Amino acid sequence: MPVKNRFAEMLPEITAWRHDFHQHPELLYEVHRTAGKVAELLRSFGLDEVVEGIGRTGVVGVIRGRSDKSGRVIGLRADMDALPIREATGLDYASVTPGVMHACGHDGHTAMLLGAAKYLSETRNFDGTAIVIFQPAEEGGGGGLAMIEDGLTDRWQIDEYYGIHNMPGMPTGQFAIKPGAMMAATDQFDIVVTGKGGHAAKPHEGIDTTLVAAQIIVALQSIVSRNVDPLKSGVVSVCVVETDSTAHNVIPQTVLLKGTARSLDPGVRDQLEDGVKRVVDGIAAAFGAQATVEYDRGYPVTMNHPDETGYAADVARRIAGDVDLDMQPLMAGEDFSYMLESRPGAYIFIGNGDSGRLHSANYNFDDNAIPAGSSWFAGMVEARLPAAG
Repeated sequence: MPVKNRFAEMLPEITAWRHDFHQHPELLYEVHRTAGKVAELLRSFGLDEVVEGIGRTGVVGVIRGRSDKSGRVIGLRADMDALPIREATGLDYASVTPGVMHACGHDGHTAMLLGAAKYLSETRNFDGTAIVIFQPAEEGGGGGLAMIEDGLTDRWQIDEYYGIHNMPGMPTGQFAIKPGAMMAATDQFDIVVTGKGGHAAKPHEGIDTTLVAAQIIVALQSIVSRNVDPLKSGVVSVCVVETDSTAHNVIPQTVLLKGTARSLDPGVRDQLEDGVKRVVDGIAAAFGAQATVEYDRGYPVTMNHPDETGYAADVARRIAGDVDLDMQPLMAGEDFSYMLESRPGAYIFIGNGDSGRLHSANYNFDDNAIPAGSSWFAGMVEARLPAAG
């Protein structure tokens, strides 16, 4: 099953959809134009059912195969939202929305799945049902969870979920995947240190919050280096430091620290949260200061299921030849993880060539990856729901 000829024929059409989405990016749940166009296209393809407003602005399409002896349902997911970045590509189809661009390739993911949906609705060479899922708010809004909570899995009785993401630096149209932890849990914390402000020339009369905050920042690094198993992964990063003073000679009353904690294992995730709270409480008490921690758990670990990873790799191998099965997991997060918690499935990467870094102002999705990506989406349905003989 190499790249399907139909997708080579459809490439100009799919590319035009992608360029339109790229030119009109939208953020988080406010993907009204994108979702509307997706729904319009799906209806024009002749899908059996198109439902809007799942998870606020998500779109779900239903494609029934020629038979349904298996009674099985496969879910295919693409994300639709963009990022708050000012585009610097100079493309003739660059974003017309100031400060917003498709800097992560969701325009490409959406276009590839639309191509697969059109093909599957034309051929219907499978036994069961394919559900195409277009999700809002992947970039920090938890749109995957919103769709699950809105009944996505149960309403359509989805048995397996499959998703894809482009990967700059990997040859265009090649694939990489691994079982188990594929991407990290993404938690964040806000720490407020309160001391006793005063004149910088008289530190003995106050409680120096900047010193306390500095000690906390350094000590937080000991959580990973001295508490987490060296054979497991974790990252704690403090990324924001703010005080209530801007003067050179004033010891501030409060200091705010903001940061993130990343992990690839649920046990390590617990360790990081417990460690942050323990370190902050202990150091603040040692200096006579007070401190509070707000620790918010974000996306869980994106955990590929073993059997489904094998199925996804087999389809990719038939399209592209070799598949990288030894890739290292990423410490970035992905809310497809909620779908993988709901049902078995797998998440795969497709090469995007030398296209600039993800989340950068110079990034652009490589349209040459579309035939392979659409072939993989469609191939997952045909492989997991083989037509009755």
